[in-house]
Amino acid sequence: MKKNFIRLLLCGVAVIGTSQYLAQAQQQVSNAQVAAMVEALRLAAPQSGGSNNGYYSDWQVKPETLKGWSKTCLKKEVTPTQFQNSPELAGQVVSCITRRELNKQYTSATKNNETTAVRGVACWWMTGSYTECKTGFTATYVQKVAEFYKQQRSKPK
Repeated sequence: MKKNFIRLLLCGVAVIGTSQYLAQAQQQVSNAQVAAMVEALRLAAPQSGGSNNGYYSDWQVKPETLKGWSKTCLKKEVTPTQFQNSPELAGQVVSCITRRELNKQYTSATKNNETTAVRGVACWWMTGSYTECKTGFTATYVQKVAEFYKQQRSKPK
């Protein structure tokens, strides 16, 4: 009887410890963090000066990228024209993808380091890689996103 009680007690401790660990691992970024990141990406988007540069919306998204993102987020494909002509639709797709990537970086890759997560997502946004933005144009872009993000997060609600 005493052995069963000890086993039950140890199992309970293990379950509680595991559930607390899983809750921390699944911690999601806040809506404010996502909104700040979305706006930082928009503000830092390279502007080519022309409307027919092959990229769409204020976030300068490639059509082939948009296809996958809209399927992931909306469960349907959105055309570049729809994306370009609807800031609400564009914002919805960009917010969805940004949340996904910021969560990945924040909880897994950077161990809850917000600045490093933001830099990783900015690099991924530009290159498809989280870490290949150490020099040149991409490093400058990542720095701009990080600065805009910091400005957005410091604004009063």
